[in-house]
Amino acid sequence: MNSLAKAAALALPAAFLAAAVSCPPAAAQAPVVPIVVDTAVPLVVNAVKPKPKANGLAKFEGFVVHANIAQITARAKGSDLTILTFPLSQQASQKMQQIVDKGGYQYGDKVTIYYDPTTMQAIKFKGKASKAI
Repeated sequence: MNSLAKAAALALPAAFLAAAVSCPPAAAQAPVVPIVVDTAVPLVVNAVKPKPKANGLAKFEGFVVHANIAQITARAKGSDLTILTFPLSQQASQKMQQIVDKGGYQYGDKVTIYYDPTTMQAIKFKGKASKAI
């Protein structure tokens, strides 16, 4: 048994040495080449700008969510996620008072609001109010 242990003690390091010499070194499968991006050339992007109106008012088409004599809240016609609230100007508030006296706008009534884009104040609005309940 003693001779078997001595033989194993000499054979084991020899096997490791032979494996180290005969095995190729570990390497990646493909060489990694860094991606080179040319940042010297600027990208030109033309933003779509709305045409300015002659009277300076912007137009918002949508459906009424809530309306009273002070403000109107509407959901955009094309996007259900766009909801805007517009405070009413003096003349628009007077017109809204007349509409409220007849029953007012109800949820879902179709309206077109003309507003000042800088102050977001509704200058005038159009739309057919529902029948009073």
